[in-house]
Amino acid sequence: MVRDKEATKRKLLDAATTEFATYGIAGARVDRIAKNAGANKALIYAYFCSKEYLFETVVQEQVDAAIKAVPITPDDLPGYAGRLFDRYLEHPEVLRLMGWLRLENGFDAAPEAEVRAHADKVAAIQAAQRSGSVPDHFDAEELLSLVVHLSILGFSSPAATRDLVVRSVARLTGT
Repeated sequence: MVRDKEATKRKLLDAATTEFATYGIAGARVDRIAKNAGANKALIYAYFCSKEYLFETVVQEQVDAAIKAVPITPDDLPGYAGRLFDRYLEHPEVLRLMGWLRLENGFDAAPEAEVRAHADKVAAIQAAQRSGSVPDHFDAEELLSLVVHLSILGFSSPAATRDLVVRSVARLTGT
């Protein structure tokens, strides 16, 4: 029987996403990932070399997907915050994975794509501030942090809604 390498890798990545989002790096078990993917445990090591590299691959894939799905709109930060809120509701594993990454590797741990995207977002907000379409009572880094963290509010407060997030960011930006 011929094995479809890419399909098997996809099943492993999907199973690993669930496993790591649930248990973190330390608590995740390669045996469970393989079982849930319907694959041999040895394939994890053949394709990803280690559990840690598999985790890095999963996090990178999830971050890339989130960045692509929700591009920043510096002239509409309330809308951007609302779209982030929606994305996190649809894909809570992203926040869980990032939480585990930072818990297990330190607060500053971040995938390279997230670091690049963050810098690009700050630059976009700075440009919007220079053009006058976004107020400058917060510097761009602070404003982005506030917008992103408000978009995550639904995971720490049962009172948080998309509308609350959008209205709050609109208030911050005076729009």
